[in-house]
Amino acid sequence: MVRRAQPERTCVGCRKRAPASELLRIVAVGDEAGHSLRPDPARRLPGRGANLHPGPACFAQAVRRRAFGRALRVAGVPDHGELAKYVDAPSFTSGQPDRTGVASKVGRPT
Repeated sequence: MVRRAQPERTCVGCRKRAPASELLRIVAVGDEAGHSLRPDPARRLPGRGANLHPGPACFAQAVRRRAFGRALRVAGVPDHGELAKYVDAPSFTSGQPDRTGVASKVGRPT
């Protein structure tokens, strides 16, 4: 049986390549105030997507670099409030499997 290669994507925060199944897809949704970022763990929302490691470190790096606007091709700075709540949720920092089914290594003792 032939094994297929997993699709790889680049994290907009740390710029490292990883299998798409390990990354969280982010989409920009337009509203009256501009664009807001929404997590898409099921990878089903329409529109252009950006990928991010599901942890606070990569999220902070992407916000600092203003990478979401460039990756999603939106003018201005998109609102990342809802995405920040999703990324800072306890399931991401406890080492338990997160909403995408991949265990997060953030906050795990070494």
